[in-house]
Amino acid sequence: MKLWGVYHANGGLLGELAYVIGKVRGTVHCGLCDITHGSSIRPSAAWRDLEARLDVPIVLVHLNERPAALAAATEGRTPCVMAETARGFERLLGPEDLDACQGSVECFEAELLRSLQRR
Repeated sequence: MKLWGVYHANGGLLGELAYVIGKVRGTVHCGLCDITHGSSIRPSAAWRDLEARLDVPIVLVHLNERPAALAAATEGRTPCVMAETARGFERLLGPEDLDACQGSVECFEAELLRSLQRR
C-alpha cells in the first residue's frame, strides 16, 4: 500500500505563485498544505518527522502532478489523502477532515491512523 496526499493547487512556479497570491487574498485554501508546510515554503520539521514514522510511504502531489488514475479518483475532491491498494484508490481523508486539523501534524496523524484502522 502507498498513501497519496493531493494538494488543492497546481505545482510548479506559476502554480505555487497563484496559490500564494490566492492565499493572501483569501480566495484559495488547502488544508493539506497547512498541515505539511504551515506558513513555510518547505515541509515543516514536524511533517518530516511524521513521514519518517509512518510504516507506509506517503507521496505528496499537486493537481497537475497526479497520475491519471489518481486524478480520476480525486477530481473535484481535493485536498485529500488516498490509499493506493490492490483494489485501486480509496479515500482516507477529505477536505473537511484536513481542515478540522487546523494545520496540526499531530491531529493529522491521529486522523490518518484512525482512518487506516477502519480499513
